[in-house]
Order: sequence, then structure tokens, then C-alpha cells
Amino acid sequence: MARGAPPRHDEGVPELPEVESLARFLSERTAGRTVADVAVVAVSALKTFRPAPQDLLGRTVQEVRRHGKWLDLATDGPHLLAHLSRAGWVRWYDRVPTTTPRPGRGPIALRLRLDDGSGFDLTEAGTRKRLAVHVVQDPRDVALVAELGVDPLSEAFTVERLGALLTARTQQVKGLLRDQRAIAGIGNAYSDEILHAARMSPFALSTSLDAAAVARLHAVVRAVLTEALDASAGRPAAELKDAKRRGLQVHGRTGQACPVCGDTVREVSFADRSLQYCPTCQTGGRPLADRRLSRLLR
Repeated sequence: MARGAPPRHDEGVPELPEVESLARFLSERTAGRTVADVAVVAVSALKTFRPAPQDLLGRTVQEVRRHGKWLDLATDGPHLLAHLSRAGWVRWYDRVPTTTPRPGRGPIALRLRLDDGSGFDLTEAGTRKRLAVHVVQDPRDVALVAELGVDPLSEAFTVERLGALLTARTQQVKGLLRDQRAIAGIGNAYSDEILHAARMSPFALSTSLDAAAVARLHAVVRAVLTEALDASAGRPAAELKDAKRRGLQVHGRTGQACPVCGDTVREVSFADRSLQYCPTCQTGGRPLADRRLSRLLR
């Protein structure tokens, strides 16, 4: 992004609630079906060469799972893993178009067709192509999946586990929430939402939280993600992004009134992203310094 350009808001970026909803949506429609065709349209999106995408042909889909922000179409043979990154999405068809997508002529990265004619495209908008597709025998063959931290909606995500993560090293709480090797599935948008609901500054240091604050943060992580997941439950893939945007309280809402206290939502900009917060709810009424080009939230 050019210096001085407005930072990009990430409310449309798929995070845990959206990816979980996509996994459930796809699993309901693909489980028990046989893969009839796989077309890799954007070769740059394919990160593996063995097994080949063609090794999925004739395989029966068992289910579609989620690992953090990764989608996993599990067959009785290889797994098709996809990370949607910032601009990726899933486009479902009850009847896949008969035309063959052409490389470089649109957003389609991969097209998969099932034996009943239904299927989906993996798409990616924009020019910065980061969508990643892996065909593997085991999801853990992908290092980024094998290294994922605890799932915040799992039983393993306890107050004690969160406390240990917070005290392992001194860092900003927002950075910890976004670290996929610590907690899997939370990104820029939901970390803003969690910190707003927990009434914590995004720049609060992880080692500064007392036991009560840790317990409050743990409860809020669960509540925010569960509420977002409930709001998206049963929705078709095409509606999930809009459902996410409607549910956000501060992220992507710079200049608008905080729905809790009425103060103006503020923004801190970085090289390629921004965060939003409410001064009254989170920083004792003090605006945070804008740290454009800062690397504090790597």
C-alpha cells in the first residue's frame, strides 16, 4: 500500500467464525459425494505437487473441517487444504458452470466439481495473491497447520492455558490474540472486537494482566467468537461476509459512535493494516498515538 493511502480494514477477512461456518456449509453439501473434477486455475495458489490435485478424483468426501483459519476438505484419500488469506473466498454452485475458467482472466483459483454436478470455486480478489492450496495426505504435513496453537472454542482453551500464553513472554495482548501459533483462528477484526468487549487497550502488555483480567479476557474470547458463529450459522457462503460486518462493534467503524458508550471510535494505522478501539471503553479516555509503519503488531 502506498504511503499515505487509507489503511485497509479487514472486516471481510475470513476468521474463525466465518471459516467454521464455511466448513459446516461445505460439509453438509459435499460429504458422501465423489470428487469428479478438480481444475487448478491459478497455479501460483497450489503449494504442493505430491499428491497431485488429480489424486482427489474418484475419492469420496468424508467431511470439511476447520484448522484455525484453514479449510480442510477430507476425502478417503488426500486432503484439500485451503487458506483463504485476506481476499479469498468460497463460491458454491448447485450446478458448476460447464465453461472452463481461464487462468489470469478472473478471481478463480481452483474449481472442484462433485459427481452430482455441484461444487465450488476458491476465489481471490485483488492483485496480491496469497490464497494457498495444499493437497496432502495429512493436514499436519503443512507446517503452518502443524504449528497452530490452541483453538479458542475447544475444551483445551482454559483460563489456565490463556494465562500461560500471556505470561510466556511480554507482548501486546492484541499481538498474542492474532498469533496463530498461540491461539488459532483469531485475526485483526475479532481481536479488536474481543479487546473492546473486554475493555482492554490493544497495547496492553500480556504480563500486566492480573488473574481477574485473564479470566475476563478468556470469557470474552469465548463469548465474542460464539456469538459471531451463532450469527452466521445456517447462512449460505455468499452471506457470511455481510453477517460479519453487521456484527462488528468497533473494527472498521472509525469515526462512528461506540455502541456501548457513544464515544467516537478511533484508529491506529500500521503499514498494511489498522486497528480500531474506543478510548472511553478501553484506554481511560486517552487516544492512542497513531503508529503508521510501526512493527509492533507483527
